[in-house]
Amino acid sequence: MSDDETATDGRKARGSKRRSEIIDATLAVITRDGAAGVTHRTVAKQAGITTSLSTYYFATLDDLLVAALSSVADEYTARIRALIDGPEDKLRGLAQLIAASGGSGRERAMAERELATLAARRPALAPVARRWRENVAELAGTLTEDTAAIAAVVAASDGLCTAILIDNAPADPEYIHRILTHALHAPIDSPNAAN
Repeated sequence: MSDDETATDGRKARGSKRRSEIIDATLAVITRDGAAGVTHRTVAKQAGITTSLSTYYFATLDDLLVAALSSVADEYTARIRALIDGPEDKLRGLAQLIAASGGSGRERAMAERELATLAARRPALAPVARRWRENVAELAGTLTEDTAAIAAVVAASDGLCTAILIDNAPADPEYIHRILTHALHAPIDSPNAAN
């Protein structure tokens, strides 16, 4: 490897590290102040860098928000992918992932939910915001071919995550598992559906 290649690799590594630091700072601002508190200035202050350096890596606020949401979505995608590919009970694993939004995963879940909701006003976020639902649908699709049941599991997952964040209390994975199981197996055309 030449000296030029080594220097380039070092710059790329430093650039990747700096981008990660800025994304982490963005998530910290969202956790503290909500998505409305995210500006290049607040993120730069949180990261301990200049505002111009923040805009060097992320030219627009949308670029910054998409990167932050992608960071969280990538984590969820990896965890759901592990459930899909693994031998364990997929719904139980999903229930544990959802329950974590009331405990150790609360800050990340809150950032994801807030940014996903912001996608209704900032279309640049929409493709990334859809990933949670797409991943849950893929997981449910490994358990059934019934599109209504898959949609019910996705809706239940969304609703449970939101309720857990609003309640700000630990969640019971067994209770969540029962709800997801019911959503997966509930008869869609039951006689009580109209009542």
